[in-house]
Parts: sequence; C-alpha cells; structure tokens
Amino acid sequence: MAAVAGSGQPPILLVHGFASDPRVTWEATGWVRFLQRAGREVITVDLRGHGRSDSPADAARYTPNAQAADLRAVLDAAHVDLVDVVAYSMGTRIASAFAQLEPSGIRRLVLGGTGPLEVFATWRGDDVERMLRTADFAGNPIAQAVVGPALAAGADPAVLLACIRGMTGAPLLRPGEIPVMIVVGELDPVGAGAAELAAEWGASFASIPGRDHINVLTARAFKDAALAFLD
Repeated sequence: MAAVAGSGQPPILLVHGFASDPRVTWEATGWVRFLQRAGREVITVDLRGHGRSDSPADAARYTPNAQAADLRAVLDAAHVDLVDVVAYSMGTRIASAFAQLEPSGIRRLVLGGTGPLEVFATWRGDDVERMLRTADFAGNPIAQAVVGPALAAGADPAVLLACIRGMTGAPLLRPGEIPVMIVVGELDPVGAGAAELAAEWGASFASIPGRDHINVLTARAFKDAALAFLD
C-alpha cells in the first residue's frame, strides 16, 4: 500500500486491473501525481497475485469477494473507514464486490474500462492455458496487450490462470445508492454496453475519444472527468 498526503476529503482508493500493479496502472500513467496535485490523498494496493502481494495458485483466493475482503483489510490497516474509489478493468469487479460488502465504506465510485460483459467469460479455458503457456495471443488483442507484458516481466502463468479462473463471470453489480461514474475509451471493446449500463443505473458516463483499453489510462480527459465527479 502507498499513501500520498492530501486534503481533508476521503482518500481515493485506486484499484488496478489484471496482470498489472499500481506502478503500471496508476503511477506511470500520471494518476497518482495528478490526484496529489489536486490535493487528494491516494491509497494504492497490489491486488492478490500482483505486484508485491501474496501469489497463491488457488482460484478460490481470487474471487471478487475474497479480493474485496483484501481491500477492507488494507483500509483497516491504514485506519481508513471511508474512501472514494477509482477502479479499472478487472478492478471494477472487485470494487463492485467491495461496494456490496461494505456500502457505507465508499462515498463515490468511478469504474473505468469496463462493461456488463466480464471479459474472462469470453475466453475458452483451453485457449487461456495455451496463451499463458506459449505467450501466443493470436486473435486476442486484449490478452496480448495486458497479459503479454506481464509474462515478459516474469509473471507466473499458474498465478495468472488462478486469477482468471477466480474472476471468470464476476458480475458488475449496481452499488446500491453509491454515486457511480463509468468511463471507457471510445475504441475499447471491453466497454461494449457501458453506456447502456450507466443509463440503467442512473450513473454518469464518459467515453474518451480515440482511446482504447490500454491508452485511455493516460488520457487527461479521463483524469479530469474522474476528479470532477469525485470532487
């Protein structure tokens, strides 16, 4: 966990996606610096199986509820009761579970790079194992963009497979009365149906022109929209 001192507003908990970590998702893309300069306190966390966290090769340890409990444990250790949340990609499913687990613990929620269809559910099990074993992502550009760099950096394929199995089919549930914003890149196939989902929930929605699932994180428009919603 890393925290950056800020204002008296609730800290912003940043929840990264699959095969990534806070340094890749939130620091290298400028999010931490941007939020710090805006006077907000930031909490980042390495999800289980990622970064410096424990990495069991057990799918049961990677379910949305299990990882939501991890978030609560991190916040408890930091003596934080209330947060705003910005979550990306797989992290949105975990943030959704966290909102169900403890709705009073989240003030506002930004869900990025997501939609009603859980991506892993579209991947065939034998194809996933082959991709992780051979690093051959033919026909799956999202997997190539996300998983390829993780494998090249030395990620354990067995751990990635356990995470995929634990998260496959994870729902994106409406978080009760918590105000929500959904943000997707205009060119991101993962965000298919996100506008309709936002309308169904009565949530705010933003589509970032010309951006896909990877480079939307560097877009100033994404950061500006999220901060305006949280402030």
